[in-house]
Parts: sequence; structure tokens; C-alpha cells
Amino acid sequence: MSFITGITKGGTTWTPTFVEGIDHEKCIGCGRCYKACSRKVLAPLDIEDEENYTSRMVMDVVDADNCIGCAACGVACPKKCFSFAPMAA
Repeated sequence: MSFITGITKGGTTWTPTFVEGIDHEKCIGCGRCYKACSRKVLAPLDIEDEENYTSRMVMDVVDADNCIGCAACGVACPKKCFSFAPMAA
């Protein structure tokens, strides 16, 4: 299977990896990924814990179609919550 690739300014080939999802169990809701993404792919999400009657904020993928495959969100994430995949050509 071949994947969509690009060429860097230096002439080397590069395969972008697009965001597939976020592991909400690992996410601490720090917002670093949100700040790193310039394409508005992510947004905060409140998760209710019905057992403890609490809620917490995590990040969520809200517009995956805007992702350009730069993986800046994953680089900024201190908990490595993101999963990525290349796009088939």
C-alpha cells in the first residue's frame, strides 16, 4: 500500500501522519495540543464521571478533516495521548 507523501524544502520525502484519535484515559486536559494546532482540529470536552460525581476536561478531535498531518499536537502532548496514521494514496 502506498501513502500520500510530500517533499520538504530540503528535497527529502515526508509522509504526513494524520490524527486518528486521543486516548481520553491518558489525557490530562492541559491544552498544549490545542495551542499547537493551527487548524482547529481539537477542542475541549468535559467528561462526566458518574461514579464519583465529578467531571474533567480532556481534548477531543472535532474536525479531523482539517488535519494537515503535521503531528504538532502529538509532539506537544506530555502524555502521548494521540494516535496517528498516514493516508493511503
